[in-house]
Amino acid sequence: MDKLRIATAQFENRSGDKKYNLDIIDQLAGKAAAEGAQAIAFHECSITGYTFARHLDRSQLTDLAEYIPDGPSIRRLQEIAGKHDIAVLAGLFEKDEQGGLYKAYVCVDKTGLLAKFRKLHPFINPHLTPGSAYCVFDLYGWKCGILICYDNNVIENVRATRLLGAEVLFMPHVTMCTPSTRPGAGFVDPALWHNRENDPTSLRLEFDGLKGRAWLMKWLPARAYDNAMYCVFSNPIGMDDDQLKNGCSMIIDPFGDVLSECRNLGNDFVTATLTREKLTQAGGHRYIRARRPALYGEILAQPHTPEQKVVWLENK
Repeated sequence: MDKLRIATAQFENRSGDKKYNLDIIDQLAGKAAAEGAQAIAFHECSITGYTFARHLDRSQLTDLAEYIPDGPSIRRLQEIAGKHDIAVLAGLFEKDEQGGLYKAYVCVDKTGLLAKFRKLHPFINPHLTPGSAYCVFDLYGWKCGILICYDNNVIENVRATRLLGAEVLFMPHVTMCTPSTRPGAGFVDPALWHNRENDPTSLRLEFDGLKGRAWLMKWLPARAYDNAMYCVFSNPIGMDDDQLKNGCSMIIDPFGDVLSECRNLGNDFVTATLTREKLTQAGGHRYIRARRPALYGEILAQPHTPEQKVVWLENK
């Protein structure tokens, strides 16, 4: 298939309310399918909610998590995919038979589970186990990969997924509008969200400034450009527990150009058509072919102890 029609969505999830969140996923998937989308991507932990999980103990997180593919949420996603004839990508907390807990993201169509990825760099809850493998899978004849939120900030993960064959990278997030050491970062006042109908301008200034979109655009297009791949970014909008998120779900082509982006201050989705010729026309295709791994293979593989410091978690 030379063309692929993809949708990416944003919505305001409810913490721990899987039924509500899956109902919204159902609604948006149906609308996207009616516009010709063959797949729709939702944000990190779109089924369960995300930020509230920082308060959960191991028992509570285990109760929230599900087995994959046998849990009820995967079965519901398959029903949604079958009803609308569209592949659905969404996130949730996973548990396994050995007691492990993971941040997972899945792709499901009417036949069942097509792919599952476990976040490599989870930090919302100390009881989560990092994933240990990359994920590349077939979707309508296109090779697709998945990296969740912080995974995409470690640039080696994106390049590795591309070298494994991914032409499209799904990048589910819950990001922006949180404190950081970078200039301009910080929370956005929830009062602006609740007053958005009366004063959308003040909210949009915060959402689009350095707390939000302006920061995102410093690095996100580069992931697509450097690797000659399509990037499908998904992010929630509205309140996620006590934190406000700004959406901006978008699809970026291998030239680093935004093909489509959610701009409504509410639940929304956009679609874009992916075409194969851009994969080889883009500069990143030449850069990958010009690599000289003999120069830096050992440097990249030198022993290293991963460190992670998440400022916004420490401030709450």
